[in-house]
Amino acid sequence: MSIKQARLDLNRRKRLGMVEAIWGENKTSEQIVEILKCLHSAGELALVTRVNSEKAKETKELLENVEFHSEARCLTLGSPAEKNPLLGEVVVLGGGTSDLYVASEAELALRWHGIQTDLLLDVGVAGLSRLLNQLDRLKSAKVLIACAGMEGALPTVLAGLVPQPVIGVPVSVGYGVSLGGKTALEGMLASCAPGLVVVNIDNGYGAAMAALRILKKDF
Repeated sequence: MSIKQARLDLNRRKRLGMVEAIWGENKTSEQIVEILKCLHSAGELALVTRVNSEKAKETKELLENVEFHSEARCLTLGSPAEKNPLLGEVVVLGGGTSDLYVASEAELALRWHGIQTDLLLDVGVAGLSRLLNQLDRLKSAKVLIACAGMEGALPTVLAGLVPQPVIGVPVSVGYGVSLGGKTALEGMLASCAPGLVVVNIDNGYGAAMAALRILKKDF
């Protein structure tokens, strides 16, 4: 793919309130750089997801102003949108530190759109007291994003405890029958907690954009 073949949605932020993120996993560093330059010259926010450290290094050698967010496996160019406190806060939770990459992708994507965020890890159901100890902290959030692997129970438990919208993100972490996140996905889809929203496996960016739509519905 050359930049001439890429049809960038440069009106997405004006139309939907979000930028077109670049999927970096299956693109070369050269392709990423050309798209970043195009977005930046158009005055758009530039966010690239699913980038490993080697590709990030190659990209930075070609475009020195790129910033690599290693915990989120993302690249950014330029400055994030101005923070709008009127939209409220999103808290991103992870069952364990193994969920860090996915949770950080969601947190960064929201922060890049000017949303106030907080990241809480190690609040999984294997030590339920850790989650219960955070309930007062969660009261101020407008939306919660819960990332979990294994059996993926965290979003269900959370949605049964708090009134805010909860978005579940199944993570591809776990032994054997976890099946690369499929068990967590099916568990969340089969949740008995009414109103739980679920996105695809490891889709932190998708969860962030769902939260953004919820926050922007009255604006």
